[in-house]
Amino acid sequence: MSALVIEDYVPSEEEPFMNDRQRSYFRSKLMSWKGDILREARETLELLQQENANHPDFADRASSETDRSIELRARDRQRKLIAKIDAALQRLDEGTYGYCEETGEPIALRRLDARPIATLSIEAQERHERREKVYRDD
Repeated sequence: MSALVIEDYVPSEEEPFMNDRQRSYFRSKLMSWKGDILREARETLELLQQENANHPDFADRASSETDRSIELRARDRQRKLIAKIDAALQRLDEGTYGYCEETGEPIALRRLDARPIATLSIEAQERHERREKVYRDD
């Protein structure tokens, strides 16, 4: 399917929504993003394994542990992001990708291009965030 996507192709509002070319474009974008995350995770793991945790100085050891903790938290966020990418790929397979989960309306292509794992239109996302803020402020 990736043969449908030309290197400088950008989805357009002038073409039918979620046609084969657009689906191929977003699949390629999602797969590339996932590959980048997995590569970064491998590099982090290798770096953490190479790092010598036997620092004689307490300050060096504390600094190293803090860095390690921050890196592991970042990797955990990336792991959750991979799950969202996999869910988006599944929606592509099912034919529901690009449609708002709340309204069923198409999500703007510019939003999908910027956030390919989006499940809500901008309007629905804003309503969701307003509701969250109201409940959080109570």
